[in-house]
Amino acid sequence: MDSALLEKSVEHTIEKLNKLKINEDLAAELKWCLGSYRFDHNPDGLKMKSMLALELLKEVKSKSSRSVSKKLIADLEKAIVN
Repeated sequence: MDSALLEKSVEHTIEKLNKLKINEDLAAELKWCLGSYRFDHNPDGLKMKSMLALELLKEVKSKSSRSVSKKLIADLEKAIVN
């Protein structure tokens, strides 16, 4: 697992959720899970919340293709799978 990719893509996901002002609770949970991951290096909770964010971002992208970049979705998918 590439921890740098996971951290970077989650950081970008948090920024995007906050910028779009969608599901701010999920953004806060992701931020908390990211801090927890940096402390204990256990990716389970972070990956679980990232999957929820990924589905949400895909949904938003399907409604407005310019609102979420393909790269963000691809990076997040790659980080979660590995």
